[in-house]
Amino acid sequence: MAQARAPSVAAGTGLEVEGLSHAYGARRVVEAVSLSLPGGEVHCLVGPSGCGKTTILRLIAGLEAVQGGRITIDGEPVAAPGSSVPPEIRRVGLMFQDYALFPHLRVRDNVAFGLRAMTAGQRRQRAQELLVQVELGGHAEAYPHMLSGGEQQRVALARAMAPWPRLMLLDEPFSSLDATLREQVRDDTMALLRDHGTPVLMVTHDADEAVRVADRIHVMLEGRIIQSGTPAELYGHPASPFVAGFFGPLNRFKGWVLAGQVSTPLGPVLVAALEDGTAVDVLIRPEALRLTRLAAAGAADLLVHRIRDLGTNRVLELRLPDGPLLTVRMTSNADFQAGDAVRVDVDPKQVHVYPSARKTR
Repeated sequence: MAQARAPSVAAGTGLEVEGLSHAYGARRVVEAVSLSLPGGEVHCLVGPSGCGKTTILRLIAGLEAVQGGRITIDGEPVAAPGSSVPPEIRRVGLMFQDYALFPHLRVRDNVAFGLRAMTAGQRRQRAQELLVQVELGGHAEAYPHMLSGGEQQRVALARAMAPWPRLMLLDEPFSSLDATLREQVRDDTMALLRDHGTPVLMVTHDADEAVRVADRIHVMLEGRIIQSGTPAELYGHPASPFVAGFFGPLNRFKGWVLAGQVSTPLGPVLVAALEDGTAVDVLIRPEALRLTRLAAAGAADLLVHRIRDLGTNRVLELRLPDGPLLTVRMTSNADFQAGDAVRVDVDPKQVHVYPSARKTR
């Protein structure tokens, strides 16, 4: 039997998007977006609904005509204004939230559907190889409705990988699965794609998911990428309050810069780069706070108001003198009780200060 062979191509250099812009009528949904996705890496586009994430995937896949900018895959220009390589020629794999399997076709035929340049025997062989890789080798003759949601998603993955894609685009592919299954299917999918060396661009609204899977994250807001970086860079050095808040809860305080520092209920915060009188927002992550139990409560001491156990973590709420609650995240074995008097120390490396929209003094 003739072997099913991958198309002969040079080593992939990945995806380059330069100055991509797009509008639907008068509404601009993508504005001057540029990103570089090297071969073998996983990148995530994150941001609120309507910020342009899915439109970018559609432009890269060739499902929308490029109005502004340029898209290159493995060094080959595939899209620019007035010029477009057809989607079926780009060899871009697509996975979406709705698996889009053909209900009247068996699993093997779903996987082999796009392999039209092969003989029937080659299509069957390639489909079976991929089903084995996604641990569904024994389900080739089943129909999609006979499979669980996680199994259907793995069939969709096998189908997307069947034509040896140069690039995989994933649009919220795991969001319809329950939490436990989502984690397992996601980790298995990413491991398989990394083993194949396929570059991946994934859209997700889940910051935790992006942090877990991505080599690099691109944060979008109102059609633009406002910050790109590794998960550690974005978490530790967010460029704006929006980015900081996207990657986890925050304790927020307002103040003004005076003599190079900002006064907060937790003590002064040093601010070297802002002029005196500048109105600022001070953001402190719950895990940046350390508590020490005091032997007795004084009039000015903080008290533990409430404790929530979250499995591996405990979230403690302290009531500040002016009323708002301060949130502290600690490990599950942290030995505190409601009513304890505590001292709060702050890790200055996890304090973020930004100029505020309020007027300066």
